[in-house]
Amino acid sequence: MNRLKKIVRSKTFIFLVVLIGFIYFNNSSMLTKPRSGDPLLLAHRGMAQTYTMEGIQNDTCTAERIYEPEHPYLENTLASMEEAFRLGADIVEFDVHITKDDQFAVFHDWTLDCRTNAEGVTRDYTMSELKALDIGYGYTADGGQTYPFRGKGIGLMPSLTEVLDYFPDKALLIDVKSNDPEEGRLLAKYLSELTEERRSLLAVYGGDEPIAALKEQLPDMRVMSKATMKSCLIPYLAVGWTGYVPGACTHSELHIPDKLAPLLWGWPDKFLNRMDKADNRVIVVGGDGSDFSSGFDSTEDMNRLPAVYTGGIWTNRIDRVAPIYSSK
Repeated sequence: MNRLKKIVRSKTFIFLVVLIGFIYFNNSSMLTKPRSGDPLLLAHRGMAQTYTMEGIQNDTCTAERIYEPEHPYLENTLASMEEAFRLGADIVEFDVHITKDDQFAVFHDWTLDCRTNAEGVTRDYTMSELKALDIGYGYTADGGQTYPFRGKGIGLMPSLTEVLDYFPDKALLIDVKSNDPEEGRLLAKYLSELTEERRSLLAVYGGDEPIAALKEQLPDMRVMSKATMKSCLIPYLAVGWTGYVPGACTHSELHIPDKLAPLLWGWPDKFLNRMDKADNRVIVVGGDGSDFSSGFDSTEDMNRLPAVYTGGIWTNRIDRVAPIYSSK
């Protein structure tokens, strides 16, 4: 009996050793052919005024807490996007809201009150009425003593049509700010009129309901939401050690907080290789996932990434991050 127990224990021990060895070698980036090339740089809202993130809430007016301006650009404008691409952005992200006349206005906030000289939401106005607003009205870096962009933002809120026409061959990430599925269906109808080649350069993310509605009508569209992220990452965390990539990861996008990224099987190189094969675009954002707007905005931030990282990087300061790679 003791001999039998020893044999069983021995086989169990050997099995565990083999299993642990398999998991290690199958997920070690050290045993993977080094990836080459620079990271994919994603400029959040183009060139934007940045602000302190301390104590920020969903309803915080961020225009009232900007740092002293270092450049003349306002977020989500054609000029800010053009400058971001000029500086080296591979992708520019921007936000859209529906208008009274069923167009899509490019604007970040849920309401107009914080940044503009109007109140309410974009649904209350036509696109032409939104054009008449001053989107630089509410910005201040000194608690309201001065407003450096007041009067300079009139006519600068673009429509989605203008952005796509202005950047016909650029990669863009569209953020649907609403949780209304009808907006997803309306955006799908709009994007369906574009060529397949043009749509291949676009991706859409946002709330679960509008993204699901859009994906149902446009199956070829690259999309992302919390629901699509979970459907990819939860099963990957469970069985990804085998090298298996869930079908839900295919032709999608993942925004991975850098503090959570090391928990992913094969991070960084093997994970990125697996996602590449699944046509999944991986973007690393800053922090622990509590705020997906947090990015890599300085040399110190970049030092948190693996030494040789070739995935996507979310940044609010493309002017600071792009030169790190252009100087290499």
